[in-house]
Amino acid sequence: MGGDHGPRVVVPAALGFLKRDQGCRLILVGREEAIRPHLPNGELPGRLSVQNATQEVGMDELPSRALRGKKDSSMRVAIDLVKQGKADACVSAGNTGALMATARFVLKTLPHVDRPAIITSLPAINGRTWVLDLGANVDCEAEHLYQFAVMGSELVSAVEGIDRPTVGLLNIGQEEIKGNEQVKEAHELLSRSDLNYIGYVEGDDIYLRENLDVVVTDGFVGNVALKNTEGVAKMIRHFMAVEFKRNIFTKLSALVAMPVLKALRRRIDPRRYNGASLLGLRGIVVKSHGGADKLAFENAIAIAKKEVTADIAERIEKQVTQQLNVSASA
Repeated sequence: MGGDHGPRVVVPAALGFLKRDQGCRLILVGREEAIRPHLPNGELPGRLSVQNATQEVGMDELPSRALRGKKDSSMRVAIDLVKQGKADACVSAGNTGALMATARFVLKTLPHVDRPAIITSLPAINGRTWVLDLGANVDCEAEHLYQFAVMGSELVSAVEGIDRPTVGLLNIGQEEIKGNEQVKEAHELLSRSDLNYIGYVEGDDIYLRENLDVVVTDGFVGNVALKNTEGVAKMIRHFMAVEFKRNIFTKLSALVAMPVLKALRRRIDPRRYNGASLLGLRGIVVKSHGGADKLAFENAIAIAKKEVTADIAERIEKQVTQQLNVSASA
């Protein structure tokens, strides 16, 4: 029921995902009378069911209010289903703060994990780069950044099939003397770890460095980087459309360049990178962009499916415990 569009996007996305994935069952959580009109002939097809929930969390609602006063919200009921083992994952386009607060309260964090983090992938010249945290933790200590690195590395290893993903720590320069105390302390922890840590990286490295799989930063900087990426992608598409429509000659050149333009648009399309995972919980929760359309929300569901298949929560728990032991012995 959350996000900017609610059932009119989520229901078609669920139906589309089930068409291309024959092994999943999906549960639509929300007010049944709002969901039914978006189903073919108002009927539920196979492998799709509805779990009624009478309340909704507003996009601008305080997380504390949602947590205390909305126990029958679609968000809370969906996360409860994961807690009860009736669902393997939860996907929501709703209020990010409320989703994180509710998921943390209901599912709890994994052992040795102080704070969950939000991770997603961004387009890069080598395919994609995964970045965390993207807004769950505005203020972080060095130990939190270290935990983020461990969780991000394990997620990328699982979903991308990379044996030892490279990990970089976002900084204002690659020199040892640069950065605040928090970043410098995290650098020391990561340097002593068993991760494939390659040191400091800068903002442009997220998109241009070929040997970079995971970038670690705090939630304030990470969220700014994410929104900046989305804005630049939209600006590029806008400028290209304006220039190709400038006159008859540019319109003709647009026809010739159309295959290249379509490929570029697909490559930088933010919808194909939609779906941010809440790592560090005792269960799988994926946050979709609030303004996601059908294609974008389908992608978020696909990410949840990958994490379920990879048993990502158990893998992260084992890796965090192992890395803590390595760090302690060092």
